[in-house]
Amino acid sequence: MEPQNNTENPPIIWLNVAVFALTFIIAVVGTPLWAIYHGFDWIQLLMLVVAFSFCGLSITAGYHRLWAHKTYQAHPAIRFIFALGGAFALQNSALHWSSDHRIHHKHVDDNDIDPYSAKRGFWFSHIGWMLRHYNADRYSDYTNCRDLQKDAIVMWQHKYYLPLVLLTNFGIPIAFGLIHGDLWGAIILIGFTRLVLSHHTTFFINSLAHIWGSQPYTDRNTARDNGILAFFTFGEGYHNFHHIFENDYRNGIHWWQFDPTKWMIKTFSWMKLANGLRTTPEDKIEKALAKMELQRIQSYLSRKPDCGYRLEILQQEYDVLLTKLTDYYSVKKRIIELRKRKLLKKVENAELVQQYKDLKLRFNQQKRSWQVLAASYAS
Repeated sequence: MEPQNNTENPPIIWLNVAVFALTFIIAVVGTPLWAIYHGFDWIQLLMLVVAFSFCGLSITAGYHRLWAHKTYQAHPAIRFIFALGGAFALQNSALHWSSDHRIHHKHVDDNDIDPYSAKRGFWFSHIGWMLRHYNADRYSDYTNCRDLQKDAIVMWQHKYYLPLVLLTNFGIPIAFGLIHGDLWGAIILIGFTRLVLSHHTTFFINSLAHIWGSQPYTDRNTARDNGILAFFTFGEGYHNFHHIFENDYRNGIHWWQFDPTKWMIKTFSWMKLANGLRTTPEDKIEKALAKMELQRIQSYLSRKPDCGYRLEILQQEYDVLLTKLTDYYSVKKRIIELRKRKLLKKVENAELVQQYKDLKLRFNQQKRSWQVLAASYAS
C-alpha cells in the first residue's frame, strides 16, 4: 500500500481502492449470507481467531515493536514467522511499513510530512492516505531504515513480498478449506473476513488512537490511551504512552492493562528467543505523569478567578514531589547497579536498603499528598 504526495488531489491508486473495497464488501455482505445459508462451525471460527491473531501479532510484535522501533531483538526463527505473518496481513513489507512509521513518529501530526497525520481527519489517517499517490516521491526512500537493510529476513521479505502475499492470502485459506471440507467458507472467512478485520483494527491505531482516549503522559501530540482499542489491537491502544516512550517494548505498562504483544515478547525472552528488551525508567514515567497532571490543573485553575495562591501551592507541592521522586529513584538505581556488580557488603546493603525504604515511604506519602491536592483543585 502506497503513501502520500503533497498535492491536493494526487492520482488515485486504483489497485488499493479495488482491494479495500472488494474485500470489505465480501466480508460485510458475503460472510453473513454464507453464515445464514451454509453456516460456520467452531473449527472455522477458531481458525479465524488464530489467523487474525497471527496477522495482528506479526504486525504489533514484528513490524512495530521489533523492526520499526527496535525495542528488542528476536531469534531468526521468530523474525521469519513475523515476516510471513506480515505478508499475510497485507500491509506492505516490513521495510516499507517501518520506514513510514518512523516518519510518522519523527513528524507526528505534521500534515506535510506525517504519512497518516491524524490532523487531516479520521478518514485520511484511517485509510485515505493509502488511496492516492501522496508523497510518491519518497515511496522507495528507505534511508531511515539502513539498520533494517542489514537484516537478511527483512530484505528477503521485501524482495519476495508479492509472492509471499499470494502464497499466504490464498494458500492458507485454500489449504484449510480443503482439509476442513468447506473451501468457499474458508475463502470467505479466513481469506476475506480475516483480512478486513486485520486491516481495520490496525488502521484504528493511526486514526481512532489519535482521536479517542486520554493523554496521561503527554499532550504534545494527538496520541491517546484507550483500553478498548487495546483489546482489539493486541495492546497497541495505549498509544499516548507509546508516543512519548516509543523505545519501550511495552505499550500497556501495568499488569492489568491488556497487552498480549508485551506478554508474548516477554515469553519469548524466557524461552531465549528474544533478548535486549528495552523499558523506560520508572522515574521518567512518574515525572511524565506528574507533569501532565500539573499542566492540566494549571490550565483549569487559570480560568478561575483569584487562582494565584492555589497555583503557588500547586507548584510547591509539585516541586517537593519531584525532589522526593529523584532522591528515591537515585538510591533505587544505585542499589540495583551495585547488586548487579555484586559490590554490596552486608553492612552497606543494610544501610542502603534502610535509606531506600525511608525514601520510598516519603515519596509515596508525597505522591498521595499530591494526588489529593490535584483532585481537590481539579474539582
